[in-house]
Amino acid sequence: MQFPTTPTFDLTGKRALIAGASSGIGLAGAVALAERGADVVLAARRADRLADIVAEMTARGWSARAVTLDVTDIDATRAVVAAEGPFDILLNSAGLARHTKAVDTTPADFDAVMNINLRGAYFLTQAVAQGMIAAGKQGSLINISSQMGHVGGLDRAVYCASKFAVEGFTKAMALEFGPHKIRINTICPTFILTELTQPTFDDPEKRAWVLDKIKLGRAGEVQDLMGAVVYLASNASAMVTGTSMLIDGGWTAD
Repeated sequence: MQFPTTPTFDLTGKRALIAGASSGIGLAGAVALAERGADVVLAARRADRLADIVAEMTARGWSARAVTLDVTDIDATRAVVAAEGPFDILLNSAGLARHTKAVDTTPADFDAVMNINLRGAYFLTQAVAQGMIAAGKQGSLINISSQMGHVGGLDRAVYCASKFAVEGFTKAMALEFGPHKIRINTICPTFILTELTQPTFDDPEKRAWVLDKIKLGRAGEVQDLMGAVVYLASNASAMVTGTSMLIDGGWTAD
C-alpha cells in the first residue's frame, strides 16, 4: 500500500526576511523560522537591539543577520530588499497601534498607523514579490494582520481600518501572484502579551473585556503564533493562499 507523505516543515536552504524582528511577534517568528533551518534576515529600526538578537541566534548555531529598516521609508525598503534578496519567505510583523475613540482620531495618528500597517506593509510585500518574480522563485509572503481585520473593536477604528485593508490586498495579490507560485496569507492574532499590548492589560476594565471575548479564557502568547509562521512558510501549506489564519482563541467565533 502506498501511503501519502507528510509535507515537510523543514526550511533548510530558504532565505527569510522578517520585518519588525526586534521584539514580540516578529522576534518569535524569526526564531521559529531559524529553528527550522531558514537563513533569517532580521529587519527593524533598533539596530543595537537587532545586533544583540543576532549574536544570540548565531551562538545557537542558527543562520541570522541584521539590517536596519524602517518600512515607512519606501525607497530604503526597496533598496534593502534588492540588496539582500531575493527571498523565499517574507514575514512582516512591523506594526503600530494608536487607540482612540473614532471621534477623537487626529490626522497625525491616522497617518502614523496607516503608514506602517498599510502603506509600509503593501510596499514591503511588493518589493519582496518583485524579487521573487524576477528570480523565478516560488515563495511565501506572510503579513501579521489581526483579528481586528475581521471584526470591530473599541477605540480601534483606525487600527481596524488598516488591518481590514491588509486583508484586502492579500486577497488581490494572491490572484496576481498565484501563477508565479508565490503564496500570500495573513496571520490574525488576538491580543498577544507584548510590549505593544501591555497598556491594555494594565487597565483592569480593558483586560476584563479582552478575557471575556477570548473563549479559551486567556491572552495569547507569542509562542501561540510560531507554529502558524512555520506552517505558512513551509511546503506544508503549499495549497494555501489568499486567506487568513485566525489565532484568536475563539474571539471571532460569534
